[in-house]
Amino acid sequence: MGLLKEFKEFALKGNVVDLAVGVIIGGAFGTIVRSLVDNVMMPPLGVLIGGVDFKNRMLQLPGTNAKGEPNFLRYGEFINDCISFAIIAVAVFAMVKAMNTLHRKKVDDPKLTKSEELLTEIRDELKRGVTPRPA
Repeated sequence: MGLLKEFKEFALKGNVVDLAVGVIIGGAFGTIVRSLVDNVMMPPLGVLIGGVDFKNRMLQLPGTNAKGEPNFLRYGEFINDCISFAIIAVAVFAMVKAMNTLHRKKVDDPKLTKSEELLTEIRDELKRGVTPRPA
């Protein structure tokens, strides 16, 4: 029974739920990026390099597969996947950088307690060479 309780606590922690949401959104984001690469970026790039459609670029290999169809090395799809990866990597980097900036601002502006404020004043006076007044 202890194992079930431990699993329930693990599964209901905020981090696990956040991870699940992240994976779902990441999958949807991947679909959008794939569409961006295949439908928006690659056609103009193909025009710029002489009408090459990367998606259909492949080399026919000798022999056939189990169904009797020719084997192909689909390097054009690999190029599309590399571009998709680069776009996703840049987007994730930008998001992490923004989150770190927001987190840093939150950490840099802590509220000091009254004791900490007094100690900060004493420290600053000692740095300036001023002797603190006795209480």
